[in-house]
Amino acid sequence: MPITPNTNFSVGAVLTAAQQNRFPRGVVAYSQVTTTDSTITSEEVQITGSSFTAVADRYYRITYFEPGFGASTSAAMTMRVRQTSIAGTVLQSAVIFNTGTQQQTGTLSSVSTFAAGSVNVVATLQNSTGTGSANRSATAVAFLLVEDIGPA
Repeated sequence: MPITPNTNFSVGAVLTAAQQNRFPRGVVAYSQVTTTDSTITSEEVQITGSSFTAVADRYYRITYFEPGFGASTSAAMTMRVRQTSIAGTVLQSAVIFNTGTQQQTGTLSSVSTFAAGSVNVVATLQNSTGTGSANRSATAVAFLLVEDIGPA
């Protein structure tokens, strides 16, 4: 479906409902975690997002941020955003390599459309070798953010 952006507005023009509906609607769900998880091996849910009501034919930007990764050995940490649960469809994934001696941060972003209705997304982590950690605190917060960015 082609994107139909708004046109330029001029003085005296009438702003229509169709034009209003093409504007982004902003944040629709936000969840955060401040507690460290130092037992990451196989894939596990790190953040369960807040449910939101999706509107068909709109783009949603999903951002998952982790402030710091650690590992017992050099390993790859796989970040994923899935729909519904750990068994749900993978919407996006990224791999961060950790040498075990340096902290790495990770940001994963995805743009998706959904069928109309209630939607939930989850953020997961999986460490490739040994045990990994997601290091967080009150000032180093992991979050999962869903934003409506406009019509598809």
